Amino acid sequence: MSTRHKDTRPVLVAGGGIGGLAAALALVREGYHVKVIEQAAHIGEIGAGIQLSPNAFAACDALGVGENLRAKAVYTEEMVMFDALDAKRVDSISLSDGFRNRFGNPYAVIHRADIHGALLEGVKATTEGIEFLTSTKVVHIEQDEGGVTLIDAQGNRHEGQAVIGCDGVRSAVRQQYVGDSIRVSGHVVFRAVIDTADFPEALRFTAPCIWVGPNCHLVHYPLKGGDKFNIAVTFHSDQPEEWGSMDGDPAEVQRYFRPTCEQVQQLLRIPKAWKRYSTADRNPIEQWTFGRATLLGDAAHPMVQYLAQGACMACEDAVTLGLALRREEGDWPRALALYERSRVARTARVVLSAREMGRIYHAKGVERLVRNSMWKGRPQERFYDALEWLYGWTAANCLDDEAVA
Repeated sequence: MSTRHKDTRPVLVAGGGIGGLAAALALVREGYHVKVIEQAAHIGEIGAGIQLSPNAFAACDALGVGENLRAKAVYTEEMVMFDALDAKRVDSISLSDGFRNRFGNPYAVIHRADIHGALLEGVKATTEGIEFLTSTKVVHIEQDEGGVTLIDAQGNRHEGQAVIGCDGVRSAVRQQYVGDSIRVSGHVVFRAVIDTADFPEALRFTAPCIWVGPNCHLVHYPLKGGDKFNIAVTFHSDQPEEWGSMDGDPAEVQRYFRPTCEQVQQLLRIPKAWKRYSTADRNPIEQWTFGRATLLGDAAHPMVQYLAQGACMACEDAVTLGLALRREEGDWPRALALYERSRVARTARVVLSAREMGRIYHAKGVERLVRNSMWKGRPQERFYDALEWLYGWTAANCLDDEAVA
């Protein structure tokens, strides 16, 4: 493994979520030893369903776990939008052969634990290059021209070639080097995973379906080979919010969705238990690399959920990081600068576009009428053209000449 590099010290990866495991896998595949430092007691993933767009499959293929994901995913033939007030179909995007031919990969839905598990299996298959430390909280990072030292809450010192901050929205690595604040969106998400048998038969679409309403929306799609359904509802809270999660009260959901149609009301009555998430992102930054320390995934560019790109962007980051190190032949300052240049504008566009998509989903009054009419009669190719910048990413073009210049 790391015999390809003279420096045998590990690369320190702070965080063992999707971004951390993707980074670890990319680094191990480039011949580096990696030490993953995770605050939780176990390396694992909670949450519910997530969507995998073609760029996510392209990234996971480059990480060597694409086939594993394909075996666990549920494939979708279209994406459908309904108006949550009158239940009318607003429009749909075909995700079948034309979409797959255009972008080279499918669109699918999967349980969050399955993508985390696929990455973890990929990492563990390279046993000689990886070490995990759990129940270990990052407190401070020291560095000089030759390397880094990460200090944990117990006072232990971990030396390495570099540190990759994959430690999420409240990143300790970002706090040390950037020191900015999270932006609590005021948008609250309730999530639940239910048995398909409990889901209304008339609404068991294999497609991701979104019901858009005034200051709220509901999304549902199948998981686990069709045995489960994921339901996620979002609304604008009228109370002060703090970023975090807790058990959800069904009465709160009902209050914010009171004006919606009977189909939506029927879906809201199904879950016996909800998980409540108060969402947040951060304003994009131009610099997230500092010497031999850099950020990746939610630590670099946390985003609200409206484009379903959080995990996708983290996997893209990891692939780009590995390829930047390959191109710069292990020169960390040059490689991290190239990685940053290749990612900042793209991820900032996703962060800002996700905010704007939330506004479109939650349109009310005359803006609702504009939204419902803006896609009428649009050919599928025009939808695909509009998505090219997002879904057209591949490992072959992630370090393009323009970014390197």
